[in-house]
Amino acid sequence: MVEGAQGYRIAALQRKPFEKALAQASVVAEARIGFALSGLEGDVPKAMLYAASGGKALRPFLALESARMLGINPVAAAGVAAAVECIHAYSLVHDDLPCMDDDDLRRGRPTVHSKWDEATAVLAGDGLHALAFELLVQAECGPRAKLNLLMSLANAAGIRGMVGGQAADIAAETAAVPLDLQQIMDLQAAKTGALIGWSALVGPRMAEAEREPLSIYGAYLGLAFQISDDVLDATGKAETVGKAVGKDAAAGKATFVSLLGLEGAKGRAAVLVEEACDALSPYGDEADTLKEAAQFVITRTH
Repeated sequence: MVEGAQGYRIAALQRKPFEKALAQASVVAEARIGFALSGLEGDVPKAMLYAASGGKALRPFLALESARMLGINPVAAAGVAAAVECIHAYSLVHDDLPCMDDDDLRRGRPTVHSKWDEATAVLAGDGLHALAFELLVQAECGPRAKLNLLMSLANAAGIRGMVGGQAADIAAETAAVPLDLQQIMDLQAAKTGALIGWSALVGPRMAEAEREPLSIYGAYLGLAFQISDDVLDATGKAETVGKAVGKDAAAGKATFVSLLGLEGAKGRAAVLVEEACDALSPYGDEADTLKEAAQFVITRTH
């Protein structure tokens, strides 16, 4: 084991089974965010840490695992993994607000605005967004790699990525004509896929190495993840999924399930996972944990 600079412990550079690697990514990201917020008082820092905890930690896992595959020490990648979880968490806090999806449940717990209030939720999301870039500035990599991480995360999180996708999703709810399949794919590639794809490219970006295999993997994985979300919304139970379900159908929203059917959506996700795994062939057995992650994406229950 290697003692991290922030007082938490993370494993040495070696491949672990997916379940252990995912659990460890959650510990690493939450600990790094907790360290960054240590010593701060008030509801907003508490809400920030609350929002950034209790999730699947898929994005931090992808960041840490892609870094490991490219020979980056996990201590050096910890802050980068925490940064993408900050962006993801902030997006959920804002997405749950009454002016957006108006949800009271997230990760099986009260949403931030339900536990505190709307103003605290807005500020907590703002704080997490800013903290992400603070963490990236502290990343242990060369200046060119660091600049690439900063610029690419800004793009993935902003109007060209997650924010743009969310805006398109909101507009689609009141559109006169429902979105077709290609439009939904484009929307979700930005809303959900951009951060997943960015996470999968942390290793190549930090190592300044070839990106294409992990770029393909991340793109297919992100789309499969969203299809799985649509399936869970159609078939899951709130107590298992950890958030409200059935909202898409109730709103008459076009989704992968509504356009492809339940079995068709599941089949499309399975094909995407197979293609994602095929893209990892240049890495041989070293990519086995990422392949397990791809299977998890379409078999998860939450």
